[in-house]
Amino acid sequence: MRGDTEKEKAILQVMEYAVPEGKLELAADLLDLYRNDPLVLDVLHEFYSYLPEAREDWVREIRLMGRQRGIFLLMAMTGTGGYLYLVSSEGIEFQGSLEAGYLDRELLDFFGFADLEAFRRGCAEPEAYPLYESLQTEQEVCPACHAGSGEMHELGCPVEICPWCGGQLIHCNCRYERLGLDTITSLEEIDRFEVLLNERGRIPYSPEQRPSFADEGPGVVFE
Repeated sequence: MRGDTEKEKAILQVMEYAVPEGKLELAADLLDLYRNDPLVLDVLHEFYSYLPEAREDWVREIRLMGRQRGIFLLMAMTGTGGYLYLVSSEGIEFQGSLEAGYLDRELLDFFGFADLEAFRRGCAEPEAYPLYESLQTEQEVCPACHAGSGEMHELGCPVEICPWCGGQLIHCNCRYERLGLDTITSLEEIDRFEVLLNERGRIPYSPEQRPSFADEGPGVVFE
Protein backbone atom coordinates (compact mmCIF):
# COMPACT_ATOMS: atom_id res chain seq x y z
CA MET A 1 0.00 0.00 0.00
CA ARG A 2 1.19 3.49 -0.78
CA GLY A 3 1.80 6.11 1.85
CA ASP A 4 3.98 8.77 0.28
CA THR A 5 2.69 11.74 2.28
CA GLU A 6 2.33 12.25 6.02
CA LYS A 7 -1.45 12.50 5.65
CA GLU A 8 -1.60 9.23 3.72
CA LYS A 9 0.59 7.51 6.28
CA ALA A 10 -1.67 8.74 9.09
CA ILE A 11 -4.78 7.46 7.29
CA LEU A 12 -3.22 4.07 6.56
CA GLN A 13 -2.24 3.77 10.20
CA VAL A 14 -5.76 4.32 11.53
CA MET A 15 -7.24 2.17 8.75
CA GLU A 16 -5.39 -0.85 10.11
CA TYR A 17 -7.52 -0.71 13.26
CA ALA A 18 -10.77 0.54 11.69
CA VAL A 19 -11.27 -1.51 8.52
CA PRO A 20 -12.88 -4.97 8.80
CA GLU A 21 -10.93 -8.06 7.82
CA GLY A 22 -10.71 -8.58 4.07
CA LYS A 23 -11.53 -4.97 3.15
CA LEU A 24 -8.23 -3.22 3.79
CA GLU A 25 -7.00 -3.51 0.20
CA LEU A 26 -10.26 -2.07 -1.18
CA ALA A 27 -10.17 0.77 1.35
CA ALA A 28 -6.56 1.49 0.38
CA ASP A 29 -7.52 1.57 -3.31
CA LEU A 30 -9.98 4.39 -2.60
CA LEU A 31 -7.31 6.25 -0.64
CA ASP A 32 -4.94 5.89 -3.60
CA LEU A 33 -7.62 7.19 -5.98
CA TYR A 34 -7.91 10.43 -4.00
CA ARG A 35 -4.35 10.60 -2.71
CA ASN A 36 -3.83 14.11 -4.12
CA ASP A 37 -7.19 15.52 -3.05
CA PRO A 38 -6.96 17.33 0.32
CA LEU A 39 -10.72 17.36 0.89
CA VAL A 40 -11.19 13.61 0.58
CA LEU A 41 -8.05 12.97 2.60
CA ASP A 42 -9.64 15.02 5.38
CA VAL A 43 -12.85 12.98 5.12
CA LEU A 44 -11.01 9.65 5.22
CA HIS A 45 -8.84 10.70 8.14
CA GLU A 46 -11.87 11.95 10.07
CA PHE A 47 -13.90 8.82 9.32
CA TYR A 48 -11.26 6.26 10.24
CA SER A 49 -10.10 8.21 13.30
CA TYR A 50 -13.62 8.59 14.73
CA LEU A 51 -15.73 5.72 13.39
CA PRO A 52 -19.31 7.11 13.51
CA GLU A 53 -20.83 3.86 14.79
CA ALA A 54 -17.83 2.89 16.94
CA ARG A 55 -17.37 -0.33 14.98
CA GLU A 56 -15.23 -1.52 12.08
CA ASP A 57 -16.23 -0.08 8.71
CA TRP A 58 -14.68 1.14 5.47
CA VAL A 59 -15.35 3.84 2.88
CA ARG A 60 -16.08 2.31 -0.52
CA GLU A 61 -16.96 5.52 -2.44
CA ILE A 62 -17.39 9.27 -2.09
CA ARG A 63 -20.41 11.06 -3.59
CA LEU A 64 -21.04 14.78 -4.02
CA MET A 65 -24.33 15.91 -2.50
CA GLY A 66 -23.73 19.65 -2.78
CA ARG A 67 -21.15 22.34 -3.48
CA GLN A 68 -21.32 26.08 -2.99
CA ARG A 69 -18.56 28.70 -2.86
CA GLY A 70 -15.78 26.23 -2.13
CA ILE A 71 -17.75 24.32 0.52
CA PHE A 72 -18.62 20.69 -0.20
CA LEU A 73 -21.25 18.35 1.23
CA LEU A 74 -19.76 14.90 0.69
CA MET A 75 -21.28 11.47 1.23
CA ALA A 76 -18.89 8.83 2.53
CA MET A 77 -20.56 5.59 1.47
CA THR A 78 -19.40 2.66 3.56
CA GLY A 79 -19.90 -1.06 3.86
CA THR A 80 -22.82 -0.52 6.24
CA GLY A 81 -24.32 2.88 5.38
CA GLY A 82 -23.42 6.45 4.55
CA TYR A 83 -22.26 9.59 6.37
CA LEU A 84 -22.18 13.29 5.57
CA TYR A 85 -19.23 15.63 5.89
CA LEU A 86 -19.11 19.38 5.36
CA VAL A 87 -15.62 20.12 4.10
CA SER A 88 -13.63 23.03 2.68
CA SER A 89 -10.09 24.38 2.76
CA GLU A 90 -10.99 25.77 6.20
CA GLY A 91 -11.72 22.38 7.79
CA ILE A 92 -14.23 19.56 8.15
CA GLU A 93 -17.44 18.97 10.13
CA PHE A 94 -19.29 15.68 10.56
CA GLN A 95 -23.00 16.10 9.71
CA GLY A 96 -24.37 12.73 10.78
CA SER A 97 -25.61 9.67 8.93
CA LEU A 98 -27.75 9.51 5.81
CA GLU A 99 -30.15 7.38 7.81
CA ALA A 100 -30.66 10.18 10.36
CA GLY A 101 -31.25 12.61 7.49
CA TYR A 102 -30.72 15.89 9.32
CA LEU A 103 -29.14 19.17 8.25
CA ASP A 104 -29.78 22.51 9.92
CA ARG A 105 -31.86 25.15 8.19
CA GLU A 106 -28.94 27.41 7.29
CA LEU A 107 -27.15 24.59 5.48
CA LEU A 108 -30.34 23.43 3.76
CA ASP A 109 -30.72 26.93 2.32
CA PHE A 110 -27.02 27.20 1.49
CA PHE A 111 -27.05 24.02 -0.61
CA GLY A 112 -30.42 24.74 -2.22
CA PHE A 113 -32.66 22.16 -0.55
CA ALA A 114 -36.30 23.30 -0.44
CA ASP A 115 -36.79 21.85 3.03
CA LEU A 116 -35.74 19.00 5.31
CA GLU A 117 -38.00 16.53 3.53
CA ALA A 118 -36.30 17.27 0.20
CA PHE A 119 -32.96 16.68 1.86
CA ARG A 120 -34.16 13.39 3.35
CA ARG A 121 -35.32 12.20 -0.05
CA GLY A 122 -31.80 12.81 -1.30
CA CYS A 123 -30.35 10.90 1.64
CA ALA A 124 -32.58 7.95 0.75
CA GLU A 125 -31.20 7.83 -2.82
CA PRO A 126 -27.44 8.46 -2.59
CA GLU A 127 -26.87 6.81 -5.97
CA ALA A 128 -28.70 9.77 -7.55
CA TYR A 129 -25.68 11.94 -6.72
CA PRO A 130 -22.46 11.78 -8.76
CA LEU A 131 -19.29 10.15 -7.61
CA TYR A 132 -16.97 12.87 -6.38
CA GLU A 133 -14.32 13.87 -8.92
CA SER A 134 -10.93 14.80 -7.53
CA LEU A 135 -10.25 18.52 -7.49
CA GLN A 136 -6.80 17.86 -8.90
CA THR A 137 -8.36 16.83 -12.23
CA GLU A 138 -11.17 19.37 -12.32
CA GLN A 139 -10.22 22.59 -14.07
CA GLU A 140 -13.53 24.22 -13.14
CA VAL A 141 -12.50 24.44 -9.47
CA CYS A 142 -10.00 26.84 -7.93
CA PRO A 143 -7.05 24.74 -6.75
CA ALA A 144 -6.56 26.90 -3.66
CA CYS A 145 -9.96 27.78 -2.14
CA HIS A 146 -12.08 25.30 -4.19
CA ALA A 147 -14.54 27.89 -5.50
CA GLY A 148 -16.31 26.70 -8.63
CA SER A 149 -16.17 28.50 -11.96
CA GLY A 150 -18.19 31.71 -11.63
CA GLU A 151 -18.10 31.63 -7.81
CA MET A 152 -16.26 34.10 -5.61
CA HIS A 153 -12.96 33.07 -4.05
CA GLU A 154 -12.55 32.86 -0.30
CA LEU A 155 -11.11 36.16 0.87
CA GLY A 156 -7.35 35.68 0.99
CA CYS A 157 -7.21 33.04 -1.74
CA PRO A 158 -3.85 33.34 -3.55
CA VAL A 159 -5.55 32.86 -6.93
CA GLU A 160 -7.99 35.80 -6.65
CA ILE A 161 -7.36 38.67 -9.08
CA CYS A 162 -7.40 42.26 -7.85
CA PRO A 163 -10.26 44.24 -9.48
CA TRP A 164 -8.23 47.47 -9.32
CA CYS A 165 -4.83 46.52 -10.78
CA GLY A 166 -5.31 43.02 -12.21
CA GLY A 167 -2.55 41.49 -10.08
CA GLN A 168 -2.82 38.85 -7.39
CA LEU A 169 -4.97 40.32 -4.65
CA ILE A 170 -2.85 39.02 -1.78
CA HIS A 171 0.38 40.40 -3.27
CA CYS A 172 -0.52 43.81 -4.72
CA ASN A 173 -0.63 47.00 -2.62
CA CYS A 174 -4.22 47.93 -3.47
CA ARG A 175 -5.58 46.75 -0.12
CA TYR A 176 -3.31 49.17 1.73
CA GLU A 177 -3.95 52.03 -0.66
CA ARG A 178 -7.74 51.64 -0.49
CA LEU A 179 -7.73 51.47 3.31
CA GLY A 180 -5.10 54.18 3.73
CA LEU A 181 -2.98 51.87 5.89
CA ASP A 182 0.58 50.56 5.93
CA THR A 183 -0.46 47.17 7.34
CA ILE A 184 -3.66 45.26 8.05
CA THR A 185 -3.73 44.12 11.66
CA SER A 186 -7.34 43.44 12.62
CA LEU A 187 -10.46 41.60 11.51
CA GLU A 188 -12.27 44.93 11.35
CA GLU A 189 -9.82 46.16 8.72
CA ILE A 190 -10.27 42.96 6.73
CA ASP A 191 -14.04 43.44 6.91
CA ARG A 192 -13.67 47.03 5.67
CA PHE A 193 -11.56 45.86 2.75
CA GLU A 194 -14.10 43.17 1.87
CA VAL A 195 -16.80 45.86 1.69
CA LEU A 196 -14.61 47.90 -0.68
CA LEU A 197 -13.96 44.79 -2.78
CA ASN A 198 -17.64 44.06 -3.13
CA GLU A 199 -18.39 47.66 -4.04
CA ARG A 200 -15.70 47.58 -6.73
CA GLY A 201 -16.85 44.18 -8.01
CA ARG A 202 -14.85 41.07 -7.15
CA ILE A 203 -13.59 38.87 -9.97
CA PRO A 204 -15.01 35.33 -9.71
CA TYR A 205 -12.93 32.25 -10.37
CA SER A 206 -12.45 31.07 -13.95
CA PRO A 207 -10.20 28.25 -15.24
CA GLU A 208 -7.85 30.77 -16.91
CA GLN A 209 -6.80 31.93 -13.43
CA ARG A 210 -5.64 28.44 -12.47
CA PRO A 211 -1.88 28.41 -11.80
CA SER A 212 0.00 25.14 -11.88
CA PHE A 213 1.76 25.96 -8.62
CA ALA A 214 -1.25 26.77 -6.40
CA ASP A 215 -1.63 24.64 -3.28
CA GLU A 216 -4.75 23.73 -1.36
CA GLY A 217 -5.06 27.21 0.03
CA PRO A 218 -4.03 29.01 3.21
CA GLY A 219 -7.34 30.75 3.94
CA VAL A 220 -7.13 34.47 4.77
CA VAL A 221 -3.51 35.50 4.56
CA PHE A 222 -3.65 39.26 5.01
CA GLU A 223 -1.23 40.44 7.67
